[in-house]
Amino acid sequence: MKAGIVGLPNVGKSTLFNCLSNAKAQSANFPFCTIEPNIGIVNVPDLRLEKLEALVKPERVLPATVEIVDIAGLVKGASKGEGLGNQFLANIRETDAIIHVLRCFDDDNIIHVDGSVNPLRDKETIDIELQFKDLETVEKKLEKVNRAARTGNKEAVKEKVLLDLLKTELESSNNVRSIDFKDSDRQEFIKPLQLITDKPVLYVCNVDEKSAENGNMYVEKVKNAISKEQAGLLFLAVSIESDINELESFEERQLFLDDLGLSEAGSTKLIKSAYDLLNQQTYFTAGEKEVRAWTIPVGTSAPQAAGVIHTDFEKGFIRAEVISYQDYEQLGSEIKVKEAGKMRVEGKDYIVKDGDIMHFRFNV
Repeated sequence: MKAGIVGLPNVGKSTLFNCLSNAKAQSANFPFCTIEPNIGIVNVPDLRLEKLEALVKPERVLPATVEIVDIAGLVKGASKGEGLGNQFLANIRETDAIIHVLRCFDDDNIIHVDGSVNPLRDKETIDIELQFKDLETVEKKLEKVNRAARTGNKEAVKEKVLLDLLKTELESSNNVRSIDFKDSDRQEFIKPLQLITDKPVLYVCNVDEKSAENGNMYVEKVKNAISKEQAGLLFLAVSIESDINELESFEERQLFLDDLGLSEAGSTKLIKSAYDLLNQQTYFTAGEKEVRAWTIPVGTSAPQAAGVIHTDFEKGFIRAEVISYQDYEQLGSEIKVKEAGKMRVEGKDYIVKDGDIMHFRFNV
């Protein structure tokens, strides 16, 4: 799963990406690897994994990951190919969710592309470019559907009504994610269009250092503006993240955060939020050779979860042996969990819960 970071120039987007793409900015134990200069695999911080490592003492530990893409090239007119617009829009279409960075701090030394700080205007600039592109997609689809609807095709008539509504809303500068469709209509007609403004979005307000704990008036304005949009929001000070990035040890970084009255780094909050935004959850496998966090969509069945490890596990699935994380932590080992009768045997219909520790039995 892939989340793309977008934002206008000088909002702190690239600095934030660089902080995420540095091992020191994440946790004490796990490295970061770069695929390309603008793509990184970022580890999802998870205290449960650290606890399992302490209990099991495995040879290696592998965390869950999220792919973060730094998407450059957005300027006014991007939807018409201005700047790097076409490349920008192609890149953003490939992502599963959007992290939209907004400048929410005043600093005369950092020039704003539009001359003044106004996060709502900045949001609108990017929204309009994405809405134009979605409108183009909807209009192309409407041409085909209109022809079918004129022949009396009932499905086409129904789809035309929805597409006409989409077109009206986009022309009124509304994002698709904020439009209230029936779930069945959204799945059947809207999702296949892969519209950019239908993707889940997390707005990240880049604030000054003194606003890092409680936010500021700019954050409140953004919060009010997105209230109907089914979007996430968090605020952090990219300048602080950059300072944390310079510190060598995990202990130094914790002391630095304590001095500022912050419980965790903003980059850590962002990674966790991106994981939630992508509707992902974690299950674990735990043995002497390896403790590992596996990423699955919320609502995944036991055979599907097994298939993430290897397709043979899913094809030949017999059953899953499941321990809840709470029981494992409380009792301290798999043997003690079994002795207490807390290990469950689950079949094909079991929906995996976040934090489950699992063994799969299969036959191929």
